[in-house]
Amino acid sequence: MPTCEVNGATLDYGDTGGENKPVLVLLHGWLGTWDSEFGPEIEWLRPHFRVLAPSRRGYGRSGPKPRKYTRKFYQRDAEDIVAWLDALGVDQVHIVGYSDGGEVALLLPILQPGLVRSVATWGAVGYFPPDIRAHVQSYWPPTWVSDELRTLHGADYIEGMILSWITAVKQIIDSGGNVSRDQAHAITCRLLMMLGRHDPLNPEQAGRQLVERAPNARLVMFNCGHPVHREKPDAFRRTLWAHLEDVT
Repeated sequence: MPTCEVNGATLDYGDTGGENKPVLVLLHGWLGTWDSEFGPEIEWLRPHFRVLAPSRRGYGRSGPKPRKYTRKFYQRDAEDIVAWLDALGVDQVHIVGYSDGGEVALLLPILQPGLVRSVATWGAVGYFPPDIRAHVQSYWPPTWVSDELRTLHGADYIEGMILSWITAVKQIIDSGGNVSRDQAHAITCRLLMMLGRHDPLNPEQAGRQLVERAPNARLVMFNCGHPVHREKPDAFRRTLWAHLEDVT
């Protein structure tokens, strides 16, 4: 798979090609990679789009390792994506992001409005409310980590990666919780936010607060948890496809 050096990071990525197709960028969630997270979605989208999908810094085959998180890690990841697209010579994209990748997706039209034609997210609301702090802490100790995840991210790195993420997210919560919500008025492109009603990290109210601030946004709720694309795949695809048809 190709790689790209940006901002001191090495990003492994997939590229389905197709110079005459609109470009769609897929951004994976926490502890995912582009190929482990989005295999079925890439195959579904590739007839219609040039799909570009990076593994963010420190995930999977991307470096540097170990992945270290700071309170501003979402912003740093967004800056990486902008630099990566610039290196590829891409100047117009549709962004589709899940979970942590959704948080990065919400920042991109704020950081680089001329680049982003539309955004679709699920499992992300641009804000971490204080009442999810205990849930974030519950990821430690990481007794839930599978052998597959250890292999994917490196057995020597995975536990430190998890602890660093927990610490950074708690710092975000303790500093007010904002990731992109307070700047959502600057998201002027079309925005589709999808959420599961039973998502423990992303309450509907927080999603509505961001959508109400963004001028061209809408929220669609699903009767499921965090991974809408896995728990409600048919409804998810119908909703995302309607959005993409509308913006391309």
